[in-house]
Amino acid sequence: MLSAFLRSIGIYKIYEKWLLGQIKKHKMPAHIGVILDGNRRWALGRALPSMQGHKYGVKIGEDFLKWCLDLDIKAITAYVFSTENFQRPKNEVEHTLKLIGEEAIKLINDKQIHESKVRVKTLGKINLLPDYLQNDFHKIEEATKNYSDYYLNIAIAYGGRTEIVDATRKIAGHVKEGKISLKEIDENLFRKNLYTSHLPNPYPDLVIRTSGEERLSGFLLWQSAYSELCFLDVFWPDFRKIDLLRVIRTYQKRVKRFGR
Repeated sequence: MLSAFLRSIGIYKIYEKWLLGQIKKHKMPAHIGVILDGNRRWALGRALPSMQGHKYGVKIGEDFLKWCLDLDIKAITAYVFSTENFQRPKNEVEHTLKLIGEEAIKLINDKQIHESKVRVKTLGKINLLPDYLQNDFHKIEEATKNYSDYYLNIAIAYGGRTEIVDATRKIAGHVKEGKISLKEIDENLFRKNLYTSHLPNPYPDLVIRTSGEERLSGFLLWQSAYSELCFLDVFWPDFRKIDLLRVIRTYQKRVKRFGR
C-alpha cells in the first residue's frame, strides 16, 4: 500500500512537471478570478463540521497564491464571502469571518507578500463586516498600498450587482455636483468607479469556479464579460496545483474573437 502511494506521488510530480512545461510555451493569464466553492459540502462528505471545510479551504487559498506567484500571474481576485452568505446560520457566519480575520493577520506579516510586493485589497461592502475584521483588512491594505508588482483582491461581503449600483451612484453624484457631464459617461469612466479601479487590468482573463456549480453567482459581473470560464467538478479543499495547471492549459487553447 505504501509503495502504491509513493508511486502515485511520483506520477503526480511527473504529470505536474509535464503540464508546467506545456503551459509555459504559451501566453499566461495575467488576471485570474476564482470562486472558492464547496468547503461545506467537502466537510459534509467526510462527516465533519462545516468549519473544518473552511479551515482546509483557507490552506488551499494560501497554496493557490503561491502557485500563481510562481507562475508570474500578476493579479488574483478571490471570491471568499458574498453578501448572500450573511444569510447562513449566525454561528457559521461568525466562525467563517473569524477564520478570514486570522488569515488577514497572517498576510500582514507574510514574507512572500512583501518579497513579491503584492498589493492586497478588499472588494465589497466592507462596512458590513465586524469592526475587528475591518481593522485587520485596513492594516494589510496600508502595509501593501505602495506595492504594484502583483495584486491579491479579496472579494468579501461582495455582490456584483451591488458593485454596479455603487458605481452608478458615485457617477450620478459626480453629475449632480457638476464634476462631470452626462456626455462624459462611457465604459472607461464606469470602470474607474468599480471596486477594481486600482488594478492595471481589472478584467480577469480566466475565472475558475470549483464544486461543480456552473454559474458566476454575482462575481465580477461587469469585469468578466469576456473572461474565459472554467467550472471544475472538485470541491475547493481538494483543489490541487495540477488542477490550476490544467485549467490554464484549457484557457490557452481557447481563442477570443470579441465578436469578430
